This record gives sequence, structure tokens and C-alpha cells, in this order.
Amino acid sequence: MSSSCATLPHRVRIEWRNSNKFSPAIKVHPYRNRCGLSRRDFATKGIVAAGASVMSSTLVSQPAQGLERLPFKNDGYKFWTWRGHKIHYVEEGEGFPIVLIHGFGASAFHWRYNIPELAKKYKVYAVDLLGFGWSEKALVDYDALVWRDQVADFLKEIVKEPTILVGNSLGGFTALVAAEAMPQQVVGIALLNSAGQFGSPDDATTETEESTVQKFILKPLKEIFQRVVLGFLFWQAKQPARVESVLKSVYKNTSNVDDYLIQSITKPADDPNAGEVYYRLMTRFMSNQRKYTLDSVLSKLSCPLLLVWGDLDPWVGPAKAIRIKEFYPNTTIVNLQAGHCPHDEVPELVNKALVDWLSTLPSTYTASQTV
Repeated sequence: MSSSCATLPHRVRIEWRNSNKFSPAIKVHPYRNRCGLSRRDFATKGIVAAGASVMSSTLVSQPAQGLERLPFKNDGYKFWTWRGHKIHYVEEGEGFPIVLIHGFGASAFHWRYNIPELAKKYKVYAVDLLGFGWSEKALVDYDALVWRDQVADFLKEIVKEPTILVGNSLGGFTALVAAEAMPQQVVGIALLNSAGQFGSPDDATTETEESTVQKFILKPLKEIFQRVVLGFLFWQAKQPARVESVLKSVYKNTSNVDDYLIQSITKPADDPNAGEVYYRLMTRFMSNQRKYTLDSVLSKLSCPLLLVWGDLDPWVGPAKAIRIKEFYPNTTIVNLQAGHCPHDEVPELVNKALVDWLSTLPSTYTASQTV
């Protein structure tokens, strides 16, 4: 551990672990051992699920003191056309490229405290996944492969260089599957409380042929019910007062719940297609997520992996980070006392973890890095 880490307040603990560094015992809290996000979690938390970080009621984090924040632009930053769809992204800085991928319901603006700091040394991109943020609310069938293909093409057409992918929650799993698709261009991956589950595709329930009653009566009724319930949840979740209330209930430091953050969540939700996208995400992507497992993806990768993990996350706790390292030894873990979105809770620590890890990578990876 560096000397700078030793001087941090007692509220924050950073520990680096990999095969070449420290490996003390890791404290795992039983009530935070769940390795995945359930469909109910996503549906009930609505569009602010990924925009809100969950912290223990006994700990209070300090605000992001002295950090530059990405200016909020009502109409977004830059746009790229992908398969006929309008995709929003942010591009800042010069040097070795880093691509930031947000979580469910969030946008590129969720990296507001990371982009300016990282851009001092690197060329930083933050992309809005299709259906989220300022990207088009396309009426397509959403699953992990849609975002995999989007990020892979973004690397080919916009970045065009060896790259580090950084993803939070859903964005973490998207980074993994995109790296699998682009092994020559992705030279490292950083995951922040990533989505994705361990398992085997063989465990998936075998689909059976639908009966006439199921196909023409039960299935339509189920769809109507889902649309009514999910439509109400979406309408409720996108109200500014509701967004502010939810964020303040999960950000113990409520000074970070400002108009900038609230607008970055509510404005994209006003798109006419946003409700239908939400419905498709809930009924297709969430029900099919078991098709894509961490086992199958990690087994095809070889690049270095960094896990920056908020240990207080009740959805994706530290046990998952431990299991990833056991399965994929070329992994470094940084544990933080933060929740599901450590990059917005303790951005100064996440920025430091990323920069420190990047400095350990082979120089051939980061040859274009500015000093």
C-alpha cells in the first residue's frame, strides 16, 4: 500500500491484491454476498437504480472536494451514427485511450468526476449505450450482444487504438463481452461492481413448445399486465422529485445530489420512446441475462483485469470480486468503502486506483500515454 493511502481518513480503506502484491484475508459480510442484480431490483428501483450508489447507514462519505466536474450540456457532447442510430459520447484529453461505460439507467455523465481528472493524462471516452442517456431510444430487442456490438464498433470506428475499457454495473459486463469480441484492441479491463453471473449455459431452463392456450391467451394477458405495471413504475421513477428523493436516500453525502445529476437521469427519460425501451429491457434483457455468464466470457480473455469494488454494495458485494479473482488470476482488486457506484461516491479514490493500475501495465500497452 502506498504511503498516500496510509494517510486517508479511517472511513476509507483501500487494499490492492494480486499475485504479486499483498494478499491478506478479506472480510466478507454475509448480508452483502449476493453476486447478481435481480429482475425485481431493476424494476423497483427504476431508472435511478444505476444512478444511485448504496451506502451503509453507519458510514458517511465526504463530498468530492476539489475535483473538477464535467460541465453539464443539455444537448450532450458528440454524436456518432451506429447502424442508423444516434449514439452520444464524450471525448476529452490526449494520450492513451480509456473508454468508460455506464451502468443501467445512467449515462456518460455519471462519470462526471472521473472524466476531467483522467483526461489530464489520457484520452478519455465515455459512451452512452443504445437506449440510455443521450443515445437514441431505439425500439430494438435489447440483450448483452447489442451493447457488445455497439462498443466493439465504437472501438473500431472512433477509438481506433489499443484501449482500456472501464465499466460500472451493466457497463462492466458490457466491457467484458466487448473485450471478448475485440481481443487485439482491448488491452485491459477495469470493473466497478460489475453485473454478470457465474454459472453455465447448460443450467438454463430448456424451452418447451407453447400450447395454444399459452400462446394466444396466457402470454398476451401476461404482456398486458407487465406493460401496466412497468409503465407505472417507469412513470413514477422518472419524476424529478422522486429521483431526488431516491438519490438522497442512498447518497449519504447529499451534496452530490445536485441538479446536474438529477437532470442527467430525468432528461433522457423524457424521450417518447423511453418507456417502451424500459419495458423491453425489463421483459427481454433481464429475463435472458442467464444466457451470458462470467465463466464463459472470462475463460476467453487474457488481458489484465482490475476490480474496483464498493464493499458496501448490497447488490454486488465483495464476495463476487473474490470469486472473479479465483476464476481469473490475472486480477488486481481495490476494495473501497463505497456502494454500487464508487466512481461517483469516492471519485478521487477510483481515479487514483485507475491511474495506479495503468502505471503497472506493460509500457507497450500505454506507449502513447502523455506524461
